[in-house]
Amino acid sequence: MSSHLNRALGPWQLMFTGLSAMIGSGWLFGAERAASTAGPAATLAWLLGAFIALVIAAVATELGGMFPVAGGMVRYANLTHGPLVGFMAAGANWLSIVSVVPVEAEASVQYMSSWSFPWAHHLYQAGTLTPPGLIVAALLVVVYFQLNFWGVRFFARFNAMITVFKLVVPAGAALALFASAFHPGNLVGADPSGTPPGASLGGFMPYGLSGILTAVSTSGIVFAFNGFQSPLNLAGEARNPGRSIPIAVLGAVGLATVIYLLLQCAFLGAVRPGAGGWAALSFSSPFAQLAIAFNLNWLAMLLYFDAFLAPSGAGATHLASSTRMTLGMQRNGTMPALLGRIDPSSGVPRPALWFNLAVAFVFLFFFRGWGILASVISVCTIISYMMLPIAALALRRTLPERPRPVRVPAMRVVGALAFMFSSLLLYWARWPLSGDIILLMVMLLPVYAWFRRDDGWARHRAAIRHAAWFMAYLPSIAALSYAGSRQFGGRGWIPYGWDLAAVAAISLLFCAWGVRSARAVPDLSVMEDDSPPAPATAADAPAAPEFRNIAHRRL
Repeated sequence: MSSHLNRALGPWQLMFTGLSAMIGSGWLFGAERAASTAGPAATLAWLLGAFIALVIAAVATELGGMFPVAGGMVRYANLTHGPLVGFMAAGANWLSIVSVVPVEAEASVQYMSSWSFPWAHHLYQAGTLTPPGLIVAALLVVVYFQLNFWGVRFFARFNAMITVFKLVVPAGAALALFASAFHPGNLVGADPSGTPPGASLGGFMPYGLSGILTAVSTSGIVFAFNGFQSPLNLAGEARNPGRSIPIAVLGAVGLATVIYLLLQCAFLGAVRPGAGGWAALSFSSPFAQLAIAFNLNWLAMLLYFDAFLAPSGAGATHLASSTRMTLGMQRNGTMPALLGRIDPSSGVPRPALWFNLAVAFVFLFFFRGWGILASVISVCTIISYMMLPIAALALRRTLPERPRPVRVPAMRVVGALAFMFSSLLLYWARWPLSGDIILLMVMLLPVYAWFRRDDGWARHRAAIRHAAWFMAYLPSIAALSYAGSRQFGGRGWIPYGWDLAAVAAISLLFCAWGVRSARAVPDLSVMEDDSPPAPATAADAPAAPEFRNIAHRRL
C-alpha cells in the first residue's frame, strides 16, 4: 500500500466538509434541547457557543496552516508536549469524532419513528433505539462507510452536493415557521395572555445564567460546532492549505451560526410551553412535529427526508475525519502500523476506515439515544480543544521563525482566552459529567503504555515531565466542579459566581504552566506529511483576509 494521500480538496470543498459536519443531527434536536435548558435565552447560548468556537477555531487555523497534515487535530500536542499528553488529547479528540458517526444514524432513525407507518413507531421507544431501530441505524453507518471507501474526490463531490441542500432546508424550515406560527413574545419570555397566577414561564432567563452556560456545554451546541475540526483533519488532502484552511474553518463556523440562530428563534416562536415550563418540552422529532401541528405537511415531508440527508452527510464527514485522526495517531506511534496504510488506488487509509467502522458499531450498541451520547461527546470535545491554544502558544516560543500562512494577532490574549473558555465549558458541563473525563483519561493510559512499552525510562520520564501540568489540571477542575455551586451540580461549597471566577483564574495559571512545560525543541519528524507537496501557486502566499499578518511581531 501507498503512504501518500491525494491533495485534491480546494477551499470550498474543505468548507463544505466543515458545514456538513456542523449541520447534521444538531439542527434537528439542538434547538429543543437548548430551549429546555435555557428557555428563551437559548439564543444567547448559541451566540456564546459560536464566539467560543470562533476563538478556538482561530487558534486552530494557525496550527493547521503551519502543519497541513492528515489528522492534524491529534498531532499538535504530540509535537509540543510529547507522546503522553499527545495520546491523552488525541484519544479524547478521536473518541469525540468517531462517536458522532452512530449519533447521526440514531438521529435519522429517531426522526423516522415519527412517520405515520405503524412499523416506524417501533424503531424508537422510551428514549432509546429498539432492536429494529438499531439494525436500521447500523445500515446507515455502512452507507457512511461506503461514501468514504471509494476516495476523497468521490466523498467531496457527494458532500458538496448535499451540503447545499442541507443549508436550504433548515433555513426554509425556519422561515416557514416564522410565517405560519410565530409568537414574538416567546423570544423574550413573555407569558401568554390568560396565564393564571403562579404559572409564569419565568421570563427571558427562567433558569438563570447557569442555564445558558450549561446549554452551551451539554445541549448540543458544542456538539454542533465541533465540525470545524473536519477541514483541519483533512488538511493533508488540501491543495493550498495556507489559503484553504482559514477560509474553510472560519467560513463554516460563520454560516453555521446564522443557520442555528434562525432555527432557534423559529423554534422558540412556534412552541407553547405547558405547565412544566420550558424544561418540560419533549419532542421526538421537534421541527417535523411542529410542521404537522401547523398543517405544514409539505414541510414535514421535506424535514423527514432531510432527517436522512443531513445526519448522513455529517456522519460520512465525521467518519472521514476520524479515519484521518487514526492515521495521525499511528504516525504518533500510538496505533498499530496496519492502520497507517493507505490504499494506492483511492488514496484512502482503508484499514483505519474499517477500524473506525467497528468502533462506530460499538458506540451504536451501547449508546442508543441522541441526547445520551451528545453529552458524552461534548465533554470529550472540550478536552480536545484545550491543547490547541497550549500548542499554539508553545510554538510561538519554540518555533518563532517557522512560516505561518495564518498568523493570529495578539496570540497571548487569544490563546489564553481559548484555554480559559475550554476550562469553563468543562465546568459548565456540570458534575458528575465534568468529572467523568478523568475516568476516560485513566482508561486510555493502559493503551498508551502498551504502544509505548519499548520506550526507555528516560523517554517515559521526559513524557511525564511534559505531562505533569495536564495530569494536575484535570483533577483540579474536577475538584472545583465537585465543590462548586449547586447551579452546576456541585456541593455548594463555593458560592455561585465565585466558582466561575475560580475556574477562570486557575485555568490561566495552568495555561502558563502548560506552555512552559512544552519541549524546548519540538520534534518536527512527528509532523512529516503523508501527502505529496502541494503545487506552488501564488495563492499559497497570502494569509486569509481575517488574519492578514496584522501582527508580525513575536510573542
